[in-house]
Amino acid sequence: MSVTKTSNAQTEGCRPLYERDYYEWTQQNVRAIREGRLREVDWANVAEELEDMGRSERRALRSQLARLIAHLLKWSYQTERRRASEHSWRATLEHARDSVRELLDDNPSLKPQLPEFLPAAYRDALAQVVGETNLPRQNFPAACPWTLDQVMDDDFWPEG
Repeated sequence: MSVTKTSNAQTEGCRPLYERDYYEWTQQNVRAIREGRLREVDWANVAEELEDMGRSERRALRSQLARLIAHLLKWSYQTERRRASEHSWRATLEHARDSVRELLDDNPSLKPQLPEFLPAAYRDALAQVVGETNLPRQNFPAACPWTLDQVMDDDFWPEG
């Protein structure tokens, strides 16, 4: 049994720090960069992490856009439910628009990519709305019925 433990410990020690202890890896690289010890930086993995961060921001923006479109679809296709608590529904839509804007404020270079996110965000939103409302998919347009400008316009409230 102690042979297995030693073997596992030896195997563990062979794996790079990036794989063994991600947090410690981040801290060591941060210290090395701040102290100018650039030869000690794990540049290959740092570059990969930066790429992942960029992809994560793109996914977050697409997700928030889908959330916003889902609320617009519900607003438009659940008029009876909306009328029962319209103030709350308006607040939810306003918050969804603000969330998209905040991501764009933090990442202004993503703004030109927003139009390319619209079709996929609509598909995600449609799947969400069909699942949440039990309304048939054929009740909804196959493509987003609104322009990006409309989706983001605080004064736009689609009719049912």
